[in-house]
Amino acid sequence: MTDALTVLGIESSCDDTAAAVVRLRTSGADILSSVVKGQNNLHAVFGGVVPEIAARAHVEQLDICVEEALAEANKRLSEVDAIAVTAGPGLIGGVLSGVMCAKGLSAGTGIPLIGVNHLAGHALTPRLTDQVSYPYVMLLVSGGHCQLLLVSDCRTFRRIGGTIDDAPGEAFDKTARILGLAQPGGPSVEHEAMKGHVKRFTFPRPLLDRPGSDMSFSGLKTAVIRTRDSIVADKGGLTDQDRSDICAGFQDAVADVLAEKTRRALQEVKTELGKNPAFSVAGGVASNAKIRAKLETVSSAFGAAFLAPPLALCTDNAAMIAYAGGEQFQTGMRSDMTLSARPRWPLDTTSASLLGGGKKGAKA
Repeated sequence: MTDALTVLGIESSCDDTAAAVVRLRTSGADILSSVVKGQNNLHAVFGGVVPEIAARAHVEQLDICVEEALAEANKRLSEVDAIAVTAGPGLIGGVLSGVMCAKGLSAGTGIPLIGVNHLAGHALTPRLTDQVSYPYVMLLVSGGHCQLLLVSDCRTFRRIGGTIDDAPGEAFDKTARILGLAQPGGPSVEHEAMKGHVKRFTFPRPLLDRPGSDMSFSGLKTAVIRTRDSIVADKGGLTDQDRSDICAGFQDAVADVLAEKTRRALQEVKTELGKNPAFSVAGGVASNAKIRAKLETVSSAFGAAFLAPPLALCTDNAAMIAYAGGEQFQTGMRSDMTLSARPRWPLDTTSASLLGGGKKGAKA
């Protein structure tokens, strides 16, 4: 990068409304501000995110987030060089809210607009935090996505493997719901697992008996249901220790699958490139301490540098969107007023979709 660039980022793809200001420099990047307003209190009673409620909350909070982000960064809107916004994939109402907000700001000020793939934001996070060089391997693991990617530049991503059904974060949420734990399920299950005996229940490690780096997590949900039902039938209910032991076994199974599939992906890329690539993990599930530890062990044993973002940058945030937009802006990428919100938007547009297509196009 030859010139410093100040980018306003806007993120609203699920249930976090966020805005941030990031300064990109030749030698790295600085997060000048990052504002995130969650909606857990709005969705808790429903046991999961309600898209219509999320969209309304985004509409109410987006302008507030932008104002707070600019104030925290001590910047006026006129001092921003570009506006980056998540244009997909995600819940369409939320994505549309952010896109319309960004388009309005761009139209009113003349500031260039960049529509960013939400997954690219996660995938480029190690560039924001650690200035890692291309290419590198990224495990993007969240509530809606799970992909192992070779990141060659800010616009080139090749999928090495991914989930063929549920994402790990989705499996955590469903497990929490099955066991009567609070949403979001990731933190709840992790907290319970800390008190559990990991060896009491043995859950399946799907697809480890098959070659490649593709994953499956829906069967784990079924195994948890069967274990719960067996205990209830035998004892008439679940004790606190039963819940903790189930959570510990479930979490261990997810961690084992992610670790082994990552090892295979690193081996594939090393064979292809002739050297060890750096390895990074990002996305909400990357905040799980047990999963992080197992991935770091795999990376260390393989001789690959391990990078993991701060916990605040694992979950959805606008700093990653601002940075990704800034890198893409430097390559000449621009959007105009025809920018549309996309519920589905795969990073790797050349590989066949793992999850099928449908009327709205390939899923991420």
